[in-house]
Amino acid sequence: MKKNLPMKLAREVLQGNVRAAARLIRYVEDELPSAIEELKVLYPYTGKAYIIGITGSPGSGKSTLVDVLIDAFRKKSKTVGVIAVDPSSPFSGGAILGDRIRMQRHAIDEGVFIRSLATRGWHGGLSKATASVIHVMDAMGRDFILVETVGAGQAEVDIMDFAHTSIVTLVPGTGDWVQTLKAGILEIADIFVVNKADKEGANALKVELQTMLHMNAHSSEAWKPRIFLTEAINNKGIDGLVEGIYQHREFLFASGKYDAHAKEKGRLELIEVLRSSLTDRILQIASRDDYLDRVIDDLANRRTDPYSAASNIIKRVLREGIF
Repeated sequence: MKKNLPMKLAREVLQGNVRAAARLIRYVEDELPSAIEELKVLYPYTGKAYIIGITGSPGSGKSTLVDVLIDAFRKKSKTVGVIAVDPSSPFSGGAILGDRIRMQRHAIDEGVFIRSLATRGWHGGLSKATASVIHVMDAMGRDFILVETVGAGQAEVDIMDFAHTSIVTLVPGTGDWVQTLKAGILEIADIFVVNKADKEGANALKVELQTMLHMNAHSSEAWKPRIFLTEAINNKGIDGLVEGIYQHREFLFASGKYDAHAKEKGRLELIEVLRSSLTDRILQIASRDDYLDRVIDDLANRRTDPYSAASNIIKRVLREGIF
């Protein structure tokens, strides 16, 4: 049986067409049904890119770090994709802050593709579209994909679900490392970067991190997080950081954890797609004959509660048939 030819945008993305990729990403963000069909075509061609997540508190220099990492990978003749997640504009829903502006010097480099995404209320420091955009850049043939989280600080642990290597950036003298530990980010970091290391207290922060890591029990087979001092603005310490990233990648392959990560990422993506699809379908059915509006009115007037309302909606959907 003859296979269908890839859809037009997907075919162009597979050829590395940046404009096609940008257009498809816009469709993904706007949740157009056609984007799903394009992504279905692309998925078999994904899974080759190495994904690096960069998170940390506002002002820790994440964007500057991403900027110099682009340089470092390009010097090794590697192609790079960058996903910079920004807060949403309260008016347009689009991304603000514009990390692409900060990285504008890479705009003419065909080996670099930078895209800002709006969180649009998504939690965990990422965007709902992040996984799909990673797939688009992966299918383009990018060797490395850098995902910079929004910079909200403590809640940004979702990056570990996407990234092979998770980097947490800290700055000496701000005390944000205490909040980082409270938030559980200590557990997700494969690499710590003490950025702006020319500031007083950089070495002390490194020692405190080493102490905390030593207190955390690591099996002999587990990866032990590395700590690097950098001055990203002055391009200092970056070579050591890149070497640390490569060491972590080698560890993942040698230990078999790279394949395990792929399975876990697939499981989480499937669950999210199921959740989103089922929710959309349930709301569509519940909205028939203004039923959902009446339920919401009952909630507002305390004639019912959210738990009973949800149970009744599920019963209604099951009676009518969800598909």
